Amino acid sequence: MAETEKVVIVGAGFAGLRLAQDLINHPNYEVYLIDKQNYHQFQPLMYQVATARLEPASISFPLRKVFQKAKNVRIRITEVSEINFDDQFVATPIGNFNYDHLVIAIGCTTNYFGNKNLQDFAYPMKTIPEAIQLRNRILQTFENALNTTDPDDLQTLLNFVIVGGGPTGVELAGALAEMKQHILPKDYPDKDFSKLKIYLLEGSPNTLSPMSEGSQKMSQKYLEELGVSVVTNTFVKDYDGTTVTLNTGKTINSKNVIWAAGVTGNVIKGFPETSITRGNRLVVDRQNEVIGLKHVYALGDIAYMETPIFPKGHAQVASVALQQASLLADNLSRKVKNKPLKDYEYTDKGSMATIGKRKAVVDLPKFSFQGRLAWFTWMFIHLMLILSIKNKLLIFMNWMISYFNNDSTLRIIMKPVATKVKTRKE
Repeated sequence: MAETEKVVIVGAGFAGLRLAQDLINHPNYEVYLIDKQNYHQFQPLMYQVATARLEPASISFPLRKVFQKAKNVRIRITEVSEINFDDQFVATPIGNFNYDHLVIAIGCTTNYFGNKNLQDFAYPMKTIPEAIQLRNRILQTFENALNTTDPDDLQTLLNFVIVGGGPTGVELAGALAEMKQHILPKDYPDKDFSKLKIYLLEGSPNTLSPMSEGSQKMSQKYLEELGVSVVTNTFVKDYDGTTVTLNTGKTINSKNVIWAAGVTGNVIKGFPETSITRGNRLVVDRQNEVIGLKHVYALGDIAYMETPIFPKGHAQVASVALQQASLLADNLSRKVKNKPLKDYEYTDKGSMATIGKRKAVVDLPKFSFQGRLAWFTWMFIHLMLILSIKNKLLIFMNWMISYFNNDSTLRIIMKPVATKVKTRKE
């Protein structure tokens, strides 16, 4: 084994970032962290950016800032276009990167299940730019409502349809409902927003279907108390930008459809078909090595691992990604010392979701609880997961202001520039 080997990590999400952090200043590994963006985004709070509760910078962390003191970690901002497994390099627009160990941690993207209309007309919320786009759309809708006099057009504008009753959909629906209750009457005293309707559509019988029965029922109860119309056992068949067609034959007129119904793995050219399974996930063994490939690993949402406890693979959540990254870092250290490698076994520490002020549900391995205590627990856990102390303070201050006055000061529509600056080609 060479004295120093190169570890190339593709993706700076939860898994990629944690692995790079765990390998900081490791004497045997030189790390290259490659991502399309120069920041790590904290996805669990993305919905708060979309509803103008937090600024994007509060949940974004510059990668170079994170690794300022790391002597062995190099950041490269680019996309990986292809991987050559025979010659062991990844191809990018800025050049090729050779590797001794390659780690794929590129996560997932929005899954529209092959429906081109949904892809064209529904709003996704998987990235910071998408959250800003959605925030602009939500705020612009309220402005447009002031100048819409036709009752049918106004109702179409004020119908918000959220597709997907998982944590993202539930939390977003709750945040919009609180905007309707507490913010719109103050911001628009000359307009009656009582007709604003929020629909949450879920294909299974319950919201938050992976959680406990108590959390499912309570989350739906909280949403209905906030005025959200929860429609379960219902799928969206089509959407043309104005009319949502459901599998039941019913329709909802809406100009604002938010898609939070599923994800599919990001794909990089070069992987053999035998390594890819449903949802475009990479099949890995118990050490997260991709089946059929040597020294190539997959972590987090993109990885599919079957174990006796999880025969259908693990949930695509941050805790799985973080634990996989930590184990891989440990195994890479074990390789250097010729120690036996460890198998991955997920330790489920629980799951949670917030529906609104003092309304949340928490499932721990042994018991569940809901309400005010669950809400404070949700806030505490999410604050602890935020990377920098500065960002923790910014988020905490915003939350406290919102808690005491049911308001925020972040409702700014950030439109794209009208004039594009041309760059000269050399």
